[in-house]
Amino acid sequence: MRRPEAGRSLRVVREPPHEMIQHYRSIDEGARLTEASGRLEFLRTQEIVRRHLPDGALRVLDIGGATGTHAAWLAADGHRVTLFDIVPDHVAAARRLAGRTPGMTAALADARALPVPDGSFDAALLLGPLYHLTDRDDRLAALREAGRAVRPGGWIFVAAISRFASLFDGLARGFLFDPEFQRIVSNDLASGQHRNDSHRPHWFTTGYFHHPDELRQECLDAGLSLLDVVGVEGLAGWLPQRTVRWDDAADLDVVLRFTKAVENEPALLGLSSHLIAINRTPAR
Repeated sequence: MRRPEAGRSLRVVREPPHEMIQHYRSIDEGARLTEASGRLEFLRTQEIVRRHLPDGALRVLDIGGATGTHAAWLAADGHRVTLFDIVPDHVAAARRLAGRTPGMTAALADARALPVPDGSFDAALLLGPLYHLTDRDDRLAALREAGRAVRPGGWIFVAAISRFASLFDGLARGFLFDPEFQRIVSNDLASGQHRNDSHRPHWFTTGYFHHPDELRQECLDAGLSLLDVVGVEGLAGWLPQRTVRWDDAADLDVVLRFTKAVENEPALLGLSSHLIAINRTPAR
């Protein structure tokens, strides 16, 4: 086997777990983010990223970008977006979207071994890979790869699922009264290791759920310069009965403004279903 070039990872696309493939075949990931239940996650993520990216056309790396929902609006903003994902169905859908989206490309790749030169991007999004990397060393490898691919002083946005997400989801949707789901939640709270061995719909797939402090520490251990960890949805994400009001622009603005107002309140971070760590790459 040839040795990798200095400073670069060996490029290997590992086979994703079968249960992960089946999970994403059972849902439309793009629609999930634009329908009522995922709309808050999408809009808040969009606002957080736009708030920090500098002006001008940037080279943006969308790692684990799924079907291209975020890559599309970044390209529409004038950026050149390269999307990588490990799920073939996602890449096929993203390529179809890229065909009608100037400035966007999509290809198959593993977040832990990206086929790009060092420092070749201005910013990177990891809005999914950490959900499915259950081993800490693999998560650090993905974070370090993003840091390698982004130029010094660039931006890296890292999403994680909150350690407490299954508990709150179980309460909101009634799953918690099922003894099997109680077992899953207990394991999530104890270790962050989420397992849906019976493949029950709406109970997610094999994954890892972060404590906010743990996400912060992993970014630091990967050599990134952490600026903040923020909650994405806050309490509003667990109130599906309120989504009917989000069709009213004024009401939606209220939700977005006050969710942002407490986004980095330490006492509330774990309440959000998703967390985003905002990082810069250090000077080399």
